[in-house]
Amino acid sequence: MTSYQSQLAEGGGSEPIAEELAASQRSISIAEFFEKNKQMLGFDSGAKALVTAVKEAVDNALDATEEAGILPDIYVEIEEAGSYYRLVVEDNGPGITKEQVPKVFGKLLYGSRFHAREQSRGQQGIGISAAVLYSQLTSGKPAKITSKTESGGARYFELTIDTDTNEPEIEVAEDTTWGPSHGTRIELEMEANMRARQQLHDYIKYTAVVNPHARIEFHEPKESKKFERATDELPPETEEIRPHPHGVELGTLLKMLDATDSYSVSGFLQEEFTRVGSKTAGSVIENLRDRHFGREVAWKPPQSHEEADVAAAVRGAVANKSADATKAFAERVADVVEGRTRVAYSEVDEIVGNVADGVEDDFDETLGTTVRENAVDAAWEAVIDERTADCYELVDEATTSRKDDAVVEGLASRLSDKFESQDDWRNRVTREKLRDYVDRAADATEEYDDATFGDTAREKVTDAVWSRAVSVPDDVPKVSAVADDRDAAARLLEAMRETDILAPPTGCLAPISEELVHAGLEKEYEADFYAASTRDAEVHGGDPFVVEAGVAYGGDLKEDGQVEVLRFANRVPLVYQRGACSTVDVVKDINWRNYGLDQPGGTGMPNGPAVLMIHIASTNVPFTSESKDAVANIPEIEDEIELALREAARELKSYLNKRRSLEKRRRKQNVIAEILPQMAEKLSEVTGREPLDIDDSLARIMNNVLVERSVEGSTVELTIHNFGDANVSPDVTEIVSADPGDHEDATVVEMDGEWFLKWSPTVEGGEKATLAYEIDGDADFDVSVEGIEAEKLTVNA
Repeated sequence: MTSYQSQLAEGGGSEPIAEELAASQRSISIAEFFEKNKQMLGFDSGAKALVTAVKEAVDNALDATEEAGILPDIYVEIEEAGSYYRLVVEDNGPGITKEQVPKVFGKLLYGSRFHAREQSRGQQGIGISAAVLYSQLTSGKPAKITSKTESGGARYFELTIDTDTNEPEIEVAEDTTWGPSHGTRIELEMEANMRARQQLHDYIKYTAVVNPHARIEFHEPKESKKFERATDELPPETEEIRPHPHGVELGTLLKMLDATDSYSVSGFLQEEFTRVGSKTAGSVIENLRDRHFGREVAWKPPQSHEEADVAAAVRGAVANKSADATKAFAERVADVVEGRTRVAYSEVDEIVGNVADGVEDDFDETLGTTVRENAVDAAWEAVIDERTADCYELVDEATTSRKDDAVVEGLASRLSDKFESQDDWRNRVTREKLRDYVDRAADATEEYDDATFGDTAREKVTDAVWSRAVSVPDDVPKVSAVADDRDAAARLLEAMRETDILAPPTGCLAPISEELVHAGLEKEYEADFYAASTRDAEVHGGDPFVVEAGVAYGGDLKEDGQVEVLRFANRVPLVYQRGACSTVDVVKDINWRNYGLDQPGGTGMPNGPAVLMIHIASTNVPFTSESKDAVANIPEIEDEIELALREAARELKSYLNKRRSLEKRRRKQNVIAEILPQMAEKLSEVTGREPLDIDDSLARIMNNVLVERSVEGSTVELTIHNFGDANVSPDVTEIVSADPGDHEDATVVEMDGEWFLKWSPTVEGGEKATLAYEIDGDADFDVSVEGIEAEKLTVNA
């Protein structure tokens, strides 16, 4: 069959078709691309589009206020507008200058954070402009934006996006009046529906949880909610950091090398990367030198009594010098070389140079370049003359004792031959090349000597030789040379990645903190127990990240069904693609039955009245898609998520164990309290004595803390008996209707005709403490004791 290409080629017919194809090709703007691929940004349905638009607008509002050091007040309103929905979002941020408003809202990929290596909610500059694009595509109406700065007044815009050019089209731009002193307001009409009402409410609620410093007012057609701030503390300010050497890729490194003003590799490393000082740069350069030049293998030098005598070799290489100078030169070189355990070519070269300088001074003779080079070659020839014996010692040491001597000798001999036949007689070799020598020698030994050398044995032999090799003294290439040589840049990248370098600084991150995670959960969930955990910073791909976890349990949380999982990235709630998120995968893999939650089968989502919260703060959160709904499965991040969850879960386990213990104690105490009065009554009948004080006896039996009051005249005493073994430090507050006067040991506060006396004594196990005060006349009393569980406290006052 004749091919299509051959048909085109016949008669020159390919040129018109190629020209026709070329004429139909053109570049595509980013706005035009996303116009046809809205689903990539989270606008794949009317229900999700409304949630995404709210998310993008609120995220922008939070970023703007925090960057200006303003506590956020955010207003969100959704209302029906005929066949569309109108979304309004207002903030009290610093406002946007009139020159920037069209670009911020009407140009995709326009923003200030893409190149900044620091934590932020948005980064690409797509989110809010994508919402504007979706609005104009579905309703045909422009976005309406009002922004006011303190110095520039308010400005009103109506704009759309030209998808062919990715530029804003401004329909209205005029000064206006607006009540707030500063801020931004955006109004969008779009085709949408409220089928995702629950996700919408979840997003707002979760945003309030993870941003406890924000006040959010939310209105939708059926419901309104207001979320007050739980703290006046803004998130810590972040600072941009330079890239970390462990995080860059080859293409990025080549670009950095080409753009830098540094001349040397050391200067480049220190100027362009974080956590690289002169010492670290030196370590990287040493690793680069090993990769670029290889190492020089060091061999055992011969001794003077051996046939390959260094002194004799050097004497034979020196000509036209006095006998005394020649003899001294040769003997001194031999003494230094033979005094070394092992010596490499560059070390011999250095030894010869140093000795030659000394001989010149002592004998007033010149030992020129030729003499020195000949001496180096001669001395090195003597050193490597018996390489096989040295190889035997290295191979024998590295392999197991079960290897036959003949087999070891065979491998050593063949390995020595590889160095003998090497083009570079200085025996410079990279580690990869050295392993190749070992493999080829081992293969030949296995073939001819009926032996076996596994990968472990081969690696040990390679390590033995490599560890005794020395770095070459040559200078590494300059930055310009590395930039022009992709292989050299790749070697530099390998050297950077292999060098131990401190983790990036965490000033670029703003984690919530354990205290505020706790406060956020407590603000929005009525629970009996809360716990939070913030991990230390770790690194993935050169980007630092911090994982935080929180747990709420009991209270008004629903008893039936699965626990509620809250997912956050850089303080932004993730409400879609739960099943694709690594955070959920980690939750499912933990055995929650160990922590007191029900989990049929021991895996999967746990059941019970609990909320599990996970927050990832990073300069670059690895999302699974552009819509940023789920976190990718990155092992380093998953490990930290698991550790953070387990830390918080251990507190939950302790709480539940303690609660079960107290419940058991309560049941026991109830039984005793029911039986004890009957026993006291019978005992009183038998003995004819007054009935026993049941509360006192109950406290002793249960090892409780007993609080009793006695009044004698004007003196009132509260006695705290600790019948348990452990020390207790309760907060005791006595409320009395008469003025107790000043008191040295108690804090006294008067309120509405009543006096509050507060003590915080420490009572050791088996001991008691007495709290006394004076009153004038009759009074009413009431005591409150905090800091001791009700099951361990008996009050008889």
